[in-house]
Amino acid sequence: MHCPFCNFEETKVIDSRLASEGQQIRRRRECLKCGERFTTFESAELVMPRIIKSDESRQPFDEQKLRGSMLKALEKRPVASESIDAAVVHICNKLRAMGEREVPSRTVGELVMEELHDLDEVAYVRFASVYRSFQDVDAFREEIDRMRHRRTKQEEENQLALWSGGEKRKKR
Repeated sequence: MHCPFCNFEETKVIDSRLASEGQQIRRRRECLKCGERFTTFESAELVMPRIIKSDESRQPFDEQKLRGSMLKALEKRPVASESIDAAVVHICNKLRAMGEREVPSRTVGELVMEELHDLDEVAYVRFASVYRSFQDVDAFREEIDRMRHRRTKQEEENQLALWSGGEKRKKR
């Protein structure tokens, strides 16, 4: 690594530590010529698929654009930044796990909607209204009804799981 102060080619590592919840390594370095110290960060470079837009053009995946669209939907909503970060990581991991070199933007949008549905229902409807280009109030109403139906179905499944779990305990 070149020294950022004198551009000398040789530096030595003085200290290494994990940073960013183990996603990076922070290294303190010292220049062997001028003696100045500086910090570097090392992280894994994972290949993300290219995104196929609706007009068939291709763009590199942009995590900041993904985060920005989610933040816009979550604006003024009571969702912790850690939860948003975790949702972005989930989406990136799912995209990588697909193993595809290119992924339609529609797929990314659906993954965002899944995460937003779990984070905040208002943000989910906000995002869906733009993503699905709602034209009138009826489109909003239909999406909210679908969301309620989905929530009711999940609640029923949770209750069934609790009930069947209770039955298993009684039989023992």
